[in-house]
Amino acid sequence: MRPRLNPINQRRWAQFRANRRGWWSLWLFVLLFGLSLGAEFIANDRPLLVHYDGDWYFPVLVSYPETTFGGDFPTETAYRDPYVAELINARGWMLWPPIPYHYDTINYASQSEAPAPPSSANWLGTDDQARDVLARLIYGFRLSVLFGLALTLASSVIGVAVGAVQGYFGGRVDLLGQRFIEIWGGLPVLYLLIIMAGFVQPNFWWLLGIMLLFSWTQLVGVVRAEFLRVRNFDYVKAARALGVADRVIIVRHALPNAMVATVTFMPFILTGSITTLTSLDFLGFGLPPGSASLGELLAQGKNNLQAPWLGLTAFFTLAIMLSLLVFIGEAARDAFDPRKTFGGDGV
Repeated sequence: MRPRLNPINQRRWAQFRANRRGWWSLWLFVLLFGLSLGAEFIANDRPLLVHYDGDWYFPVLVSYPETTFGGDFPTETAYRDPYVAELINARGWMLWPPIPYHYDTINYASQSEAPAPPSSANWLGTDDQARDVLARLIYGFRLSVLFGLALTLASSVIGVAVGAVQGYFGGRVDLLGQRFIEIWGGLPVLYLLIIMAGFVQPNFWWLLGIMLLFSWTQLVGVVRAEFLRVRNFDYVKAARALGVADRVIIVRHALPNAMVATVTFMPFILTGSITTLTSLDFLGFGLPPGSASLGELLAQGKNNLQAPWLGLTAFFTLAIMLSLLVFIGEAARDAFDPRKTFGGDGV
């Protein structure tokens, strides 16, 4: 059986769907992200399927040595090598993805000097290292969203937990917590990242951990305010009087109210996380060189003004992605607005 939403959540869902811009933005974003998750099946320098000598092979999923297809070396097969392609086509065939390039594949067969303009071989051209721009956009989109989602979820968990403790217990706990957050939030994060990049080669997990140290403070204020309000409700006071543990009251009775504010903020936190990663990559303090990055493509566009397709494609991809997230956030904010959910002024 399909689980049924309670009346309040039904109204919120209906309110979200009523915002047509946010509703269609959600579907479009999910579609684009879903396609990017299968990037290896869309843009890859390995065939999707090989039929050779009566057997079937799936290079996109499994690595095969060159000797499998009659080659001379036991190393991984280079399917774009004309010699290997001739061996396979002589006794079978290959099915390639729509874009026969991985994000780091260099197109040595390009007839134009890199960065090459859009062509039938490279639909959005190549970058300054002769790598396919469209393939890098697809992988860069996926990397940006995955990084943003991981940072948003992790920072939301920490921010909600800290805000809940501050708001529920109040007093000295709240006072000391607020002073710490004010000091911690005032640290120059970008300068710290630049300094640390001089000692350690940044990577996905390194950047995620460093940015998590500072991003969790965004939700603390909202959750803290909600808990300061909820802690004075009659049902919370009654639970305390009955001897219910503070942990149970926080999780079962107060937290659901705070989650309303958290859900409405999450699309905007995700937008900020993606923007921060893009900015660091643009400045050269983000992901390692060669990574599929929208910020790195923007930097290439700045350094190669004679190749406008580099900066423009990265800019429009980033603009569409962030616009969709903002529209989704606006729809979620309207859906959880108590004045629209309960009618009247929300009293």
